[in-house]
Amino acid sequence: MFKKAFLSFSLAQQNIRSRLFHTLLSILGIVIGVAALVSVLSLIDGLEKFAQDQITSTTSLKAVMIQTNTRKKVNNVWLKKEEYNYLNYTNFTKLTSSLSKPAQGYLSISSSEEVTVEGMAAPMGASVVGSAAPRAADTPIAVGRAFSAADVAAGSGVAYVNYWLAKEAMGAESVEDYIGRSVAVRGREAKVIGVLKQNKDENHAQVYVPITLFTEEELKATPPKGILEVGRVEDVPIVKAEIENWLKLNFPSDSTNFVLITNEARVEQASKAFLLFRIVMGLIVGISVLVGGIGIMNVLLISVNERTVEIGVRKAMGAKKFDILLQFLAESVTVSLFGSFLGLVLGVLATMAIVPIIKVFVDVPFQAAYTWNTFFTIAVIAVVIGIIFGTYPATRAAKLNPVDAIRRE
Repeated sequence: MFKKAFLSFSLAQQNIRSRLFHTLLSILGIVIGVAALVSVLSLIDGLEKFAQDQITSTTSLKAVMIQTNTRKKVNNVWLKKEEYNYLNYTNFTKLTSSLSKPAQGYLSISSSEEVTVEGMAAPMGASVVGSAAPRAADTPIAVGRAFSAADVAAGSGVAYVNYWLAKEAMGAESVEDYIGRSVAVRGREAKVIGVLKQNKDENHAQVYVPITLFTEEELKATPPKGILEVGRVEDVPIVKAEIENWLKLNFPSDSTNFVLITNEARVEQASKAFLLFRIVMGLIVGISVLVGGIGIMNVLLISVNERTVEIGVRKAMGAKKFDILLQFLAESVTVSLFGSFLGLVLGVLATMAIVPIIKVFVDVPFQAAYTWNTFFTIAVIAVVIGIIFGTYPATRAAKLNPVDAIRRE
């Protein structure tokens, strides 16, 4: 069987070389179709990679967010719950320590408040953040220090502020002089122990205090959000399941009290959207591939008519229908593979030319992505097109009567 297949492909290559110019004209459709398909798939793969990079640069894929669900659905109408559970510093610490995988916990509450700042005659509006974490990684300290874990556990009256607040409060004086001053939030004073580095995008005051300075009533009115940053992405599902079990065990009254959110869902949604886009564009471009397949069938039908005598002689010498069928199918697949290869090369060259043009109009770090899935898809399409559109000419050749075929000369 393998010997026959090898012989059939060898004969196919000889016949293609003998009619090379005619074959090239006939496969022009499949070359263009495959080139368009390669370009579209490569550009979509590049867009998907760009989207995933943007998602991962703005959010962490290793984070699990815990939010209190303060609403319930009654007769398709969302209503605010009268009673609901929430996380405070104590139970959040217990939750973090119960996990089997290492995770760094952040519990925070934020609100807009009117604060009294020492050094200013009138109160000022500020974003107040109560946090169980000493300091976020994206908030570098310029002067002094942030509050520590011990400060949070003890409920110490300390705070650190952003550069904008310190500069507004001190005017032309140095922000270093603001260390030791006081800021009053909801009637409770906190001593400023640090000032964040300057951020040019800031345009309002920000005050960071330990979350333990907030009362239980205040926490219930504005439930804190918890974030657990896992060490490895693959541990996220495990940690998420452990958090769900812990919440059900410690807050059994209502299983809908908390909502767990992971950023993996965003990546999955983007992947589904690009998959849909890839399928739609593939179907549209696939029309060109079908046209190319018709071209292959045409060249094979002409070949059958031109080689009628040859077929008759082979059958008269003992060749079976299957041998003739295999020969022309091999020729069809070979032509299709040859055209697909040329289309693949043309498609890669086209994307190399298209990407710089895109960058002229859109200033983004976008590149086409060439994946093995694309190359595998093209190879499968080439074989399938060769078999589908070569079956009729091959069957027609195999059915020729040897006597009638020889007489046609």
